[in-house]
Amino acid sequence: MSEEVQELDDQPQPDSVVPLIFGRLLKRLRAQAGVERAELGRVTGYSAATIASFEQGRRIPNAKFIMQADETLDAKGALTDFVEEMEKAQYPAFFQDAAALEKKAVAVHFFGVQTVPGLLQTEDYARAVFAMRRPPLDVATIEQRVAARLARQEIFERKPAPTVTFVMEEAILRQRLGGPAVMRGQLEQILLVGQRPNVQIQVMPHEAEEHPALSGRFTLIETMQGRRMAYVEAYKNSRLFTDRSTVRELEERYGLVRAEALSSRESLALVEKMLGEV
Repeated sequence: MSEEVQELDDQPQPDSVVPLIFGRLLKRLRAQAGVERAELGRVTGYSAATIASFEQGRRIPNAKFIMQADETLDAKGALTDFVEEMEKAQYPAFFQDAAALEKKAVAVHFFGVQTVPGLLQTEDYARAVFAMRRPPLDVATIEQRVAARLARQEIFERKPAPTVTFVMEEAILRQRLGGPAVMRGQLEQILLVGQRPNVQIQVMPHEAEEHPALSGRFTLIETMQGRRMAYVEAYKNSRLFTDRSTVRELEERYGLVRAEALSSRESLALVEKMLGEV
């Protein structure tokens, strides 16, 4: 990125029309091939109603559906050309660039406050978080955001595996967002992911007397080319920083907060203890 600081907001971006364009193309190709929605749905594993939602641009299909539809309708790549842009369109405008970088990163580090970081969230927890947004999101948008958030977790299956670390405030894990059952599943998920050799999860305890990251959550991203960036979330003013001065400052802050947090082993033991209390 050429700018030292890229400021992102939640206003509609040009990419927001991509689902509509894709949907119209899908509908035209399906009609030309003489394939009914129900038939395409049977081939791809979706209902006719969902196919209609794709065609109307109200839902965003995943890459697997796009490739299956392209083959079924003999589209000769006309649909698969949209895969990358459709993946990007899954996310709100302010997070699209950060999501694209995260997908190809060799290292990602998260400092989390208020909610469990997205890469660790269960489906039920993510849905509860999005349902609490105000002004409220419509059901289709919530489901789209949940699916996109879960898709990000494919990073754990990548080879070679990237380094992924988390530091979370203890308060996040004690707040029972979505209810006890949802939080129980979330704590189990944290324990499961925490066993991966390329993942480290740490908890910043209530008792910590030093805290170098009181200004809020942020993410550090390192690319295969060795570039380092920082994504800082704020209300309608999230930013992706690429200038070395700002990134170095946040890297130093993250190193200090990791030093003050519980160790990975101590953190997982605390999570296990909390699980027994839910």
